[in-house]
Amino acid sequence: MFEYAPAPESRSVVEIASSYGLFIDGSFDGGKDGNVFKTVNPATEEVLAEVTSAGPEDVDRAVAAARRASGPWSALPGSERAKYLFRIARIIQERSRELAVLESLDNGKPIKESRDVDLPLVAAHFFYYAGWADKLAYAGFGPDPRPLGVAAQVIPWNFPLLMLAWKVAPALATGNTVVLKPAETTPLSALFFADVCRQAELPAGVVNIVTGAGDTGAYLVAHPDVDKVAFTGSTDVGREIARTVAGTGKRLTLELGGKAANIVFDDAPIDQAVEGIVNGIFFNQGHVCCAGSRLLVQESVADELLSSLKRRMSTLRVGDPLDKNTDIGAINSAAQLSRIKELSEIGESEGAERWSPACSLPDRGFWFAPTIFTGVTQAHRIAREEIFGPVLSVLTFRTPDEAVAKANNTPYGLSAGIWTEKGSRILAVADQLRAGVVWANTFNKFDPASPFGGYKESGYGREGGRHGLEAYLA
Repeated sequence: MFEYAPAPESRSVVEIASSYGLFIDGSFDGGKDGNVFKTVNPATEEVLAEVTSAGPEDVDRAVAAARRASGPWSALPGSERAKYLFRIARIIQERSRELAVLESLDNGKPIKESRDVDLPLVAAHFFYYAGWADKLAYAGFGPDPRPLGVAAQVIPWNFPLLMLAWKVAPALATGNTVVLKPAETTPLSALFFADVCRQAELPAGVVNIVTGAGDTGAYLVAHPDVDKVAFTGSTDVGREIARTVAGTGKRLTLELGGKAANIVFDDAPIDQAVEGIVNGIFFNQGHVCCAGSRLLVQESVADELLSSLKRRMSTLRVGDPLDKNTDIGAINSAAQLSRIKELSEIGESEGAERWSPACSLPDRGFWFAPTIFTGVTQAHRIAREEIFGPVLSVLTFRTPDEAVAKANNTPYGLSAGIWTEKGSRILAVADQLRAGVVWANTFNKFDPASPFGGYKESGYGREGGRHGLEAYLA
């Protein structure tokens, strides 16, 4: 293994204000009730900024601003709306270094992920949906599709800017206006995006950003003047939102949790599969709803694959998210770290065998070493519950039918992976998996033209692609 000298990205490329207000009707203000909260760097526990917490009156103002902007925005020709989206995409590209550093500081993910994965995908989503804005009549949703009106969008902390792009881009392309609530632990990139909207001269009120905790999101979702609700986050909160929206006539899409199976057959290229397994569970510290958190490996190659996997895990570098050599950054919050630790301890107490490579963790911040559990059965909680951290449960199978049965034995259905050299096996197994996305000989590959979403407790509706337009059209 090479010993790499530190290669830190400078945090001076992005300017972080000491405090941030709410972005309503094209400008920032301090909110009506004066409540604030702090957002911290999970790698150091340093306070990055003080952020306004939106109360009911603030949410009312944001929704009213979006409603006022709705008529003029939807009346614009699609080609005019597209110009704004193209402009936003180009500004994001121009300011991608600032945004990548900000995302890693506020979220804890390695800079090479925010720089090389998140930011290119964010810009690509705005470019992609800009292309749809003047072609909606040909999208297959009727000859004269209409926007719904005001969209309330609540996004999570694991991919703050990318989840914003997934939601805002199709909403604007279809002529809707937006009130967005970012996660309370990662509000900074959304507030930076508000500045991007101003730089792009987006009309006031088309995008509004209200920051706060769960009660802010709950009030926004329940607001009577909202026409559409989009949520990405936990299944428990998704259930609450579904109950709130039921019977109101609001359109709803939910992208919730997952417990994806990564299935490795005996003819799979082992080294390639190991890279896919590592990417599937340790990318973004395992803070991925479609993470390959259950490894199903055919018995005859289990020992060979596990030894190769452990060898590869021993080369992973855990540490400073702003170091370009870092593979695994900080856990996003103390609360999430506590849950990861709790479920890992439960895994041990239930009899699974735990293994982590030798690695020294920083003294400050929220850290968890990459971990695998072997001897896992389907009855173990670590095989059934979403851990949302760098923890992999390993199970074995003998036949393809057993692999499919074990993969589908979950309340979730967001994603899955298949590793084999046989194309016919890929097609046969993928056809039987109850998962919204099935990757073949790869994992965690995203494209703005490809729809993403799940079955069962992983939610409903699709984001991305032509399908992503449907949720925002009447």
